Amino acid sequence: MAAPVTAIVGHDLAFHERLPTLFPHHPNAKGMFEGKLPLIEMTAFRNGSLQGAYFIIAARALGLDCGPMSGFDNAGVDAEFFAGTQVKSNFLCNLGFGDHSKIFARSPRLDFASVCTLL
Repeated sequence: MAAPVTAIVGHDLAFHERLPTLFPHHPNAKGMFEGKLPLIEMTAFRNGSLQGAYFIIAARALGLDCGPMSGFDNAGVDAEFFAGTQVKSNFLCNLGFGDHSKIFARSPRLDFASVCTLL
């Protein structure tokens, strides 16, 4: 609650409307998504999550501490900050310089062999 900045990482369910500008290499990029809500939702959520991860990597590269979190009232956040748009919140990320005497130590990680398979 004391973080100086909290970013709302979201995704735009109307992203495909901008594809003629953002992805001009494909003549029908927009058309591939039109009328396909499940594909739009899945693609927007996945790409928004990836962009959120890049955001965290960039913030950490600048020396900031990051506290990404889910488990909040997405509908409330969307109503407050994204009303009238097709943007949906994904996760929040607190940014700042944490007090390292109060920050949790890094949690254990699973070893590579237990979660990955090489083909």
